[in-house]
Amino acid sequence: MKLSDSAPLLGALFVLTLCGGLAGCAAPAAVQQLERSWPPALAPRADLSSVPFFPQDDHECGPAALAMLLQASGTAATPAQLSPEVYLPGRQGSLQQELLIAARRHGLPAYVLAPDLRDLLTEVAAGHPVLVFQNLSLPIYPIWHYAVVVGYDRERGSLLLHSGLTKRLEMSLATFERTWARAGHWAMLALPTNEVPATAQVQTFAAAAVALERLDARAARQTYATALQRWPEDPVLLLGAGNAAYAQGDLAGAAVAYRHAVNTRPDLADAWNNLAHVLMESGEAAHRGEARQAAEQALALGGPRVAQYRDLAAALRTDP
Repeated sequence: MKLSDSAPLLGALFVLTLCGGLAGCAAPAAVQQLERSWPPALAPRADLSSVPFFPQDDHECGPAALAMLLQASGTAATPAQLSPEVYLPGRQGSLQQELLIAARRHGLPAYVLAPDLRDLLTEVAAGHPVLVFQNLSLPIYPIWHYAVVVGYDRERGSLLLHSGLTKRLEMSLATFERTWARAGHWAMLALPTNEVPATAQVQTFAAAAVALERLDARAARQTYATALQRWPEDPVLLLGAGNAAYAQGDLAGAAVAYRHAVNTRPDLADAWNNLAHVLMESGEAAHRGEARQAAEQALALGGPRVAQYRDLAAALRTDP
């Protein structure tokens, strides 16, 4: 492979020749901790046998791994179709950001996992394949590689990965943790819009939904609705639901979402302002009174965008 001089890139799967592959080395701290204190709610074994497998072409483990993830979520995509989106010939590899953007382009809320082996296993136990980034060589001579975790076994102390040319490659947890750590513990999910990661935190998942909205408002709208079932009072999600409807040109749907936002969180000045805006834009005389009241409420609450609230309130006061 061609070595990167800046951002990490993928590499073909090579045999490990370092301490991580030798039996005599002590297990990494994360694995030792897991062995001492296995989370009570975590199943001892998981096997996602239905996740499809695509062997990688030279240097193209990124498109192959992403295709496995997308197809597991019901999105038709092949490595050949994804390669123009994520593969950089000049670098002979794929950047993580390209994988995230491509997943969003295909209507899925790509989500970066916390750098924690327990979170990774929890997602697999929940039925979610995880795309991981590894360095299969020395830090000073990296061999970057993408694979998909499709199972684990506590008793055997191992993971199952679709990796390189090998379907269901068994790798010890210790070896995996070392190779994953050398690549910054980076991992991603690409679940359907009606699912939320088992380990998701509201701030990071809301950010993933916002990123999806920039590329696919329809999918983002579904994602916001799903996320609000878990976090019904989160301001970013409440606003996002209205913003995604507005981006689709659905003013009535946006108004419904913003009304729900202000009823749930009356302190959200942005939601009041946005409600006033879409009601004014609808041009319906029946909504003018509600629009004025919403604009005045936003102005009364104030905040960093108070100048915008003031302009809208003034425009509505003079609107016949």
